[in-house]
Amino acid sequence: MTVPPFPPDYESSRTRFREAAARLGWSRSAHAIDGEGPGGEDLTIDAAFSPARGAERVLVVSSALHGVEGPFGAAVQLAVMEQWAVNGGVPGGVRAVFLHGLNPYGYAWGRRADAANVDPNRNFLLPGEEYRGSPATYALFDSLLNPPRPPGRWDPFVLHAWLALARHGLPALKQALVGGQYDYPKGVFFGGHGPSATHLALQERFREWVGPAAQVVHLDFHTGLGRWGTYKLLLDAPVTAMTRARMDAWFGPGTYEEDNPNGVAYLPRGGFGPWCVAQAVAADYLYMVAEFGTYGHVPMLAGLRAENRAHHWGRPGDPHVERAKARLRELFCPAAPAWRANSLVQGVDLVHRAVTGLASDRLATPRRQCA
Repeated sequence: MTVPPFPPDYESSRTRFREAAARLGWSRSAHAIDGEGPGGEDLTIDAAFSPARGAERVLVVSSALHGVEGPFGAAVQLAVMEQWAVNGGVPGGVRAVFLHGLNPYGYAWGRRADAANVDPNRNFLLPGEEYRGSPATYALFDSLLNPPRPPGRWDPFVLHAWLALARHGLPALKQALVGGQYDYPKGVFFGGHGPSATHLALQERFREWVGPAAQVVHLDFHTGLGRWGTYKLLLDAPVTAMTRARMDAWFGPGTYEEDNPNGVAYLPRGGFGPWCVAQAVAADYLYMVAEFGTYGHVPMLAGLRAENRAHHWGRPGDPHVERAKARLRELFCPAAPAWRANSLVQGVDLVHRAVTGLASDRLATPRRQCA
């Protein structure tokens, strides 16, 4: 396939998304988020829906839950929409729901977190769960992860990170540090002290946008974890034999990962997937993180740490601050043409496979009335 240019910024991405939806004749909706982008533009979560209202089977494709990861997820959405505009729309009687810019502030400003430094994928706590507490290991490493000063010319963090990996092992360290914390508001992986702007918006609009349906398959596009230029479909809910049969048939054995301490995934508190399932828009809701690998664990953590320091403690225009922000964008959406071309082809293929699987699925749960 011809690789269209990735959106260079949030505003152009949103404009292209709205134009692509209009060409397809899809309905559109936008939910405003407080704040503005670098150019003074308003911030919105945008939704677009194919015309098949009332369809029993729904495909959800979402982007930019972690804002800085948005250019890749949006590029996949745009490429798929452009193909469908040429080929006559969504095949197989499946209704498509595309959610663009779930964290528009982070997308616009090149941050993983939102305007309150909340990581949206640590914020979707379920009823009865509390926005407090942190892993003991996070507390041990707080001064290393979140020093209260801007990034400088030389930083021994990478050396310390490799030493910590050697001492604790990747599975334990990964889960303890990045699984979510609720006690350090200026720290990385902060889950918030209450529902975030994204959480509140989706609490209001999610059922309207997605349901009701008998069956939903949800691809939530992310970047960063895993080997360069490869992907894994991460399943963070209990996996049944029926789910495995679907995954093998639709995407192929080896393309997905269950809870595996030695694998790509980790289990965050307040993850988006369990919350989506809990909204009960469908009796059968399969949520997957489509995670595309870039630079590896230690460079990613170093980049997140440096950008977080730049955001909280740096001065605009400082070359170290600007370098940290540019580095984070590169870490989550590499400029390398081969990475972009190969990853985009794989991402588009995942969407097509999901549609084909939904349209032909014989394992679907009979529809029930959803709350």
